[in-house]
Amino acid sequence: MIHFEAVRWKNFLSTGNVWTEVQFNRSPTTLIVGDNGAGKSTILDALCFGLFGKAFRKINKQQLVNSINGKGAAVEVEFRIGSQQYKIYREIKKYGSSPFEIFMNDKLINQPGSARDYQAYLEEAILKVNYTAFTQIVILGNASFTPFMQLPSNQRREIIEELLDIKIFSAMNLILKERQDSNKDLVSENKHNNQLATEKLDIYKANIKKADADKKNKLDQINQRITESEAKINVHETVVADLLNQIEVDIASISDEETIVQRLDKIGRLESTLEDKIRRVKKEKAFFESNAVCPTCDQDISDEVRTNRMDVAENSISETQAGLTKLESEYTKAKVRQDEITAVQESVRVAQIEVAKQQSEISAQRNFVKGLELDLQQAKEETAEEDDNSVQIKTLETAIKKLEKQQEKLQNEKHLLETASNLLKDKGIKARIINQYVPVINKLVNKYLAAMDFFVNFELNENFEEVIKSRHRDEFSYSSFSEGEKMRIDLALLFTWRSVAKMKNSVNTNLLILDEVFDASLDTGGCDEFLKIIDQLGDGTNVFVISHKGDILQDKFRSMIKFEKHKDFSRIAA
Repeated sequence: MIHFEAVRWKNFLSTGNVWTEVQFNRSPTTLIVGDNGAGKSTILDALCFGLFGKAFRKINKQQLVNSINGKGAAVEVEFRIGSQQYKIYREIKKYGSSPFEIFMNDKLINQPGSARDYQAYLEEAILKVNYTAFTQIVILGNASFTPFMQLPSNQRREIIEELLDIKIFSAMNLILKERQDSNKDLVSENKHNNQLATEKLDIYKANIKKADADKKNKLDQINQRITESEAKINVHETVVADLLNQIEVDIASISDEETIVQRLDKIGRLESTLEDKIRRVKKEKAFFESNAVCPTCDQDISDEVRTNRMDVAENSISETQAGLTKLESEYTKAKVRQDEITAVQESVRVAQIEVAKQQSEISAQRNFVKGLELDLQQAKEETAEEDDNSVQIKTLETAIKKLEKQQEKLQNEKHLLETASNLLKDKGIKARIINQYVPVINKLVNKYLAAMDFFVNFELNENFEEVIKSRHRDEFSYSSFSEGEKMRIDLALLFTWRSVAKMKNSVNTNLLILDEVFDASLDTGGCDEFLKIIDQLGDGTNVFVISHKGDILQDKFRSMIKFEKHKDFSRIAA
């Protein structure tokens, strides 16, 4: 039995950075009240998030973090199973990883792998209940709750299997399917091996009949292919030799490459020097053309001096320009030679690529010849060992007999696995167990319906389809009832699941939380009858009812928790 002891949370939904704690074993019956938005239903979301990593209501995980302070939300759930004490701790951080830890007797249980594997360990090895079954047996509420009668048949079956503790058959069925797949593969492999052995046997038998003719033909064909390949190799080698000779000639023809590069570099530097000189002399000439007074010493510059200096400058420009023109001619010649060298280099590169291609073909042909030579040697050995065919035939016949025995064994195993599969299917053993409990379930449902003054005959069949009849034997469906009548059916099923769980000791727990079941769907009479059922649940059950009808229900519960808003944060009123 899972005995829930406490849940606490902070920075969760409308709660601030102070722990809010609810002790589950505080009283057999507890009423939770408060205004709209005060945080009454937060206990549902905190409990579900702590156990299953998602809220009871349809709320995005990041939206669970308090939007006012924006700090990381945290939830702790404490419970006891037998002598083992457990605590689940979870956080939601906006940035970075969100811690998820399981403690047993104050010692951290190390994560087996990913957070998903850790969660699976919690649900399968500790709680032994999943989210869907938990919200059908422990929690009944309006928000984000899908009543059992509104679930599809596969989810209804999942909940019933959880309650009856027969999910082991589903697990066994999965293992069985793996065994069947393995058996299928082995049967296929055995057939394939048998076929191969039979084909080989036929080949060896045929070889005995026409051994000489076939072997001679085989040797001739191999020798012919070797000759053809060697001829191809000779052609490729001739092409490679010609290409290498041409490459050698081309490389020799561009031996002046470095000299040309250096010459171009030198000409470039000389051109730059001469161009700088022309600019400098032109600047000096322009100075004497524009100035009759020295700007430094303020003395007059005679026309004779100016004319002389300008003539000298003009001569220098002419001489330098002539030298520059000559250098440009030299540069053009060197550039033409460099282009010729580049063209030769490209030709060499193309030739080298072709050499590599031809050598690759040579290598491939040589490897092919080696393979042919091995085939030739093998063919000669077969020629020298004709009796080996008879030995191979005997070996293959023995192998085929062994494969046939294995096939017979595998087929027998296949039939056994098919029988086991039929037993483990939904209509097999599980159906028999469920059929035994369906009358018990129906009896309990009708008992609780009668206790709430709802006198109809409710029955679930083995496919979990409902048949509801009135006193006049008129048939109804779940959807044809009013919301109040649907709520009575939902409550009856809830109490039935808890009773079945207690009988089977599968999902047995002390906790029951009901969210606003009195507020809309149940009338006064229904509320009174429902409260009587709660009082009959026993001392080991802790019932929490969330309601707006605090003034009406207060005296009907042994304790009360009131939630209120204080400075925009929810808290438990003192």
